[in-house]
Amino acid sequence: MNFANKITLFRIISVPFFVACLVFYTPTKAYLRYLALIIFLLAIVSDVVDGYIARSRRQKTQAGAILDPLADKVLLLTAFIFLYRVSKTYLSVSLPLWLLLIVISRDIIILVGSAILLATHKDTQIKPTWWGKLTTFFQMCTVIAIILEYPKAWIVWGLAAIFTCISGIDYARKGINILNTEHGTPHAKTVNRTSD
Repeated sequence: MNFANKITLFRIISVPFFVACLVFYTPTKAYLRYLALIIFLLAIVSDVVDGYIARSRRQKTQAGAILDPLADKVLLLTAFIFLYRVSKTYLSVSLPLWLLLIVISRDIIILVGSAILLATHKDTQIKPTWWGKLTTFFQMCTVIAIILEYPKAWIVWGLAAIFTCISGIDYARKGINILNTEHGTPHAKTVNRTSD
C-alpha cells in the first residue's frame, strides 16, 4: 500500500470519530460540534493531499481508484445522515429532508450503476467529471455551513442539490450509453465518474 492509499485509509478511519462527535453532541457539549468540524476539515485536506501525491508521484493504483471515491461517499453520506438528526434537534440551521434524500438517491444510483458496469464492461475506466467535483465541493460546503449554523446555508445546499441532480443524471446517461453498446470496443471505454 503506497502513501496516497494510506492517506485515503486515514480518511475512512476518521469517519467513525466524526460520527461519534455528532451522535454525542448536545448544547452542553458544544466542543463536540467543533471537534466534528475539525475532523471533517482534516478529511477534506487529506482528500486533496492524497490526490496530489497520487498524481505527482505516479502512485495511482487500482485500489486507490476504488478506495478514494468510496472514502468520499462514506464521509459525505454519514455526514448528511447524522447531521440531519443533530440539526433537527439541536442546531439553529436544519438540514432539509429532501436534500438528504437527493444525496442518498444519487449515491445509490452511482453504486448500483458502477456495479453493473464493472460486471458487464470490465475494461471500463472511471474518471471524475467537473459536475462530480462541483457536487462534492458543494456537499462538503453544506456540511460545514450546517455545523457552523451559517444563516444563509440554504444558498449552499441549494447549489449542492442542483449539482447533485445534474451529476447524477450525467452519470446515468453515460452509463446507459455504455450499456447500450452490444459488445463494446476492443479498447477500454471511459465513463466519467461523478465524484472525486
